[in-house]
Amino acid sequence: MHILFLTDNFPPEGNAPATRTFEHTREWVKKGHKVTIITCAPNFPEGRVFEGYKNSWLSKEQVEGIDVWRVKTFITANEGFLKRTLDFISFMVSSFLFGLFSKKVDVVVGTSPQFFTVVSAWALAKLKRVPFVFELRDIWPASITAVGAMKKSKVITALERLEMFLYRQAHAIISVTHSFKSELIERGVDGSKIKVVLNGVDLSKYEPATEKSANFANQYDLKGKFVAGYIGTHGLAHALDKIIDAAELLECNDNIRIVFAGGGADRPRVERMVEERGLKNIVLIPRQAKDRMPELWSLCDVSLVHLKDAPLFKTVIPSKIFESMGMGLPIIISVPEGEATAIIESASAGIVIPPENAEQLAAAILQMTDPEVLDEYSANSITSASAYDRSKLALSMLDILESTVES
Repeated sequence: MHILFLTDNFPPEGNAPATRTFEHTREWVKKGHKVTIITCAPNFPEGRVFEGYKNSWLSKEQVEGIDVWRVKTFITANEGFLKRTLDFISFMVSSFLFGLFSKKVDVVVGTSPQFFTVVSAWALAKLKRVPFVFELRDIWPASITAVGAMKKSKVITALERLEMFLYRQAHAIISVTHSFKSELIERGVDGSKIKVVLNGVDLSKYEPATEKSANFANQYDLKGKFVAGYIGTHGLAHALDKIIDAAELLECNDNIRIVFAGGGADRPRVERMVEERGLKNIVLIPRQAKDRMPELWSLCDVSLVHLKDAPLFKTVIPSKIFESMGMGLPIIISVPEGEATAIIESASAGIVIPPENAEQLAAAILQMTDPEVLDEYSANSITSASAYDRSKLALSMLDILESTVES
């Protein structure tokens, strides 16, 4: 089977869509299938092309047996609705034009969160007369209004119509959460074509660390410190100012450090707030290459998972939950009560607190400094990780693609 997969994020980018797509397609190639990825020059989240790459019309490479085609796009940082939309539209056009040159395709997959990529996948599937599969990573454009990037408008209404059109056109929809499936069914989408494949973790690379990375610990003066880490994209959805507020409440405890590691639209604000408040217990680490993430995670004694207090975020499952479990880290999750909090509660893998509550976040971090509490949650976390083994989840998605092609 030849799978044509459209995604505007792919390694060496290290965000959740890039990681999921790579780790899934790598397993499909191992099973003897041909996979062609159409993506762009790696640039997320800063909007700067990574060293060693160019934003050229078309470049081809092979990554662990996956054929990767990189096409030219308008590149901008992950901020500002207009510029980001131009970025999305340019990838839609480029991926469609160069996708026409892919031969003997059996199925076309387009992944969200933004839907312009999926429009290209739908159009290519239509022209090639093969099934179109929609991988649903986010309820977009609802997430735009949820983070306050835009208010309800005619533009949002038009995007919602496009959203529903794509749901109806898809031969199969693969959702990353059960909540998304339920919401789509409530909106009139045929539930029989919606399948769920959760996010997960590559357990061949993520495992409990026997000690903290000496390189990072020495560089950032973290030796002997209790570290609560927010690792990942610093976006408008994450309410990171509340973690800074919690750090300020803990400033008198010199044994505790709060680490922010990553980049994104909200990173400059985080850096500015830390500097303005003069907080010495916050450590800022820039975005790291994907292959250094286990080393970075090793610094942490506990993982912080944080989202804004918005109804939409009841339906999402932050992927850092699964990497945390793979590392055997207890989790403090501060998100609206929903599918993500249920995972942590059912696994007893950490502490659930209300979103955007600095006082309870600070208290939870202090609670985790108790070795007995930490050890119990840590043991439960690593035990739970096996249920989210990426290689198994990749094969589940492959089964869906195969059955879609055969039907």
